[in-house]
Order: sequence, then C-alpha cells, then structure tokens
Amino acid sequence: MIYYWIHVLYIFIGSTFFWKKVDLESDFTRTKRVGILDCESLKYMANSKYFYFMDFIRLEILFRSKLYDNTFKKGMFPVIGSQKLIYKKPLKIWSTYTLTLAVEGWDDKWVYHRQTFQQNGEVYAIGFTKLAFWKNKKAQNMRNIIADSGVPTTEMTPSLEVLSMFKNDYEIIKGS
Repeated sequence: MIYYWIHVLYIFIGSTFFWKKVDLESDFTRTKRVGILDCESLKYMANSKYFYFMDFIRLEILFRSKLYDNTFKKGMFPVIGSQKLIYKKPLKIWSTYTLTLAVEGWDDKWVYHRQTFQQNGEVYAIGFTKLAFWKNKKAQNMRNIIADSGVPTTEMTPSLEVLSMFKNDYEIIKGS
C-alpha cells in the first residue's frame, strides 16, 4: 500500500509542477513497463495491478486538468461506483504496454471511462469505470462539474453497451 501512495504523490507532484495540462475530452495514453513488483510468480502482471494502474491514470487526469480545481480543491472527492475488467491475455514481466483512458460519457451523477491495456497494437485487457464526485455524503452534479472544468461539450451520453454493463450493480449490492 505504501507503493500506491508514493506513486500517487509522484503523480501529484509531477502534475502540479512539471507536466503540461491535459484536455478532459481527449484520450490519454501512458506507456508503462511491467516491473518485478507488479507480478505474481515473477511471470505475469497480477490482476490487482491492473486496477492500480487504472487508478493512477484517472488521478493523473484529475491532477493535470481543470477538474482538480473544480472538485478536489472544493472538497469534492472522486468515488468509484463500479469497476469492471475484462482480461484477454496476461502481460509478461518486463514487457512494455500502453494504457489509454477514454471518456465514454457522463450523465447527471456519473462519468464513465474505458481503459485499454495494449501491447504491439493488440488489446490485452479493457477496464470500465463508473465514477462520481462526492461532497457531504452526496454525489454532485457531473454535468456542472464537467462544464465548470472547461469542457465545451455539454452532453456526452454513454453508449448503451457501457450503461448496460453497470445496469444491475445497485440491485446486486442491495440483494446481498
């Protein structure tokens, strides 16, 4: 867990002082290498690390855009509503891959992302997230947050494919 928070601090400092700002609407890609601490059995990247790297790229977008000033600095915090990951092939130790975050859309409460892990142009895994910003134990209006963060597109409805993926999440939790 210390590795996680050190990496978050690295992303915050880099985003604040060294890296240029990014556009919220554009796809954002990072090139990474599977390290020894990312692997299980010293062979393949552990499943939990995919979620780590999905967190890191979302936080980098937050810190490097106007979104940080319009949410975090105002006491709003990002909260994951749901996260899905589909694996196709494992990433091997020391291999290089790209992770691309794309905004799939938003509604009043949630913003939806697709995160694609690729190597040599081939998809190895795809992750989907549903994210809200909370303040005072209540989800904030995502459309207002997006507009205040300088995004000229006021509407970006998520695809039916993405919405259906998260459709029954609340019922599953409620039934437990």
